[in-house]
Amino acid sequence: MIVANNIKKIKSILKIQKTANQVIGFVPTMGSLHKGHLSLVKMAKSKSDFVVVSIFVNPIQFSQGEDYQNYPKNIKTDINLLKEEGVDLIFCPHPRDMYPIDFSVFVDETELSEVLCGKSRSGHFRGVCTVLVKLFNIILPDKVYFGQKDYQQALIVKRLIDNLNYDIRMYYLPTIRDKDKLAMSSRNRYLKDNERLDSLCINEALSLGRKLIQQGETRVFVIVDKMKNVIIKKRTAKIVYIEILDAINLKNLKIVKGKILIALAVYINGTRLIDNTVINVK
Repeated sequence: MIVANNIKKIKSILKIQKTANQVIGFVPTMGSLHKGHLSLVKMAKSKSDFVVVSIFVNPIQFSQGEDYQNYPKNIKTDINLLKEEGVDLIFCPHPRDMYPIDFSVFVDETELSEVLCGKSRSGHFRGVCTVLVKLFNIILPDKVYFGQKDYQQALIVKRLIDNLNYDIRMYYLPTIRDKDKLAMSSRNRYLKDNERLDSLCINEALSLGRKLIQQGETRVFVIVDKMKNVIIKKRTAKIVYIEILDAINLKNLKIVKGKILIALAVYINGTRLIDNTVINVK
């Protein structure tokens, strides 16, 4: 396994793999790895000849006042986990190499990014799209892997790949949850014991939304209101959004129909957590 932070070195290594017609699989991460990340790595290993994982806490996808400086970091543990999984190359660039002092080119997606996290995190998806374009251009992957917990991001990345004519096949895998049903996230490390218990209201609200739809409720405002009532009972919880949208294009719905996305973002005593579920409604 190779660990490198130099962009020219990474390109040189991967040029050799491309010349040998190796299928390059790529898993972009911000580190602080958990089983959700590792499920993506395992899938990449099964479908690729050469697997690359990036570890880079991308500064330009954090809004002012967010947790960029405090974002969990444990590079040694991450490297050991990836070594156990048989990853071939780990790319750990430095921010000044990714964004030199004269950096002034950014990539925007202007439709799917206008709702949900894009509405509540100014510039977030601009930062995500920009760093992914840079990583795709450096690594030239054949296949990339993302998780459903970041459903909106996955849709945006698919749009980016299609609109910018990248010859990349994208996979996105189901959300991995802990035994208590909380979606795995690097930010879960912020939670104290009582906050962890309160955070379970997120999956509880999603489960209620699914149940109401299965019981025949079709009015979006009714489902959302009942989900909100689950969250607000927890002292540490503050709702950012709870929305039910078309899962294909993220358009607003008044009545649930077809493939729908129930998505929510909640602060648990300052820790921002997201989750979602996708349902096919006949």
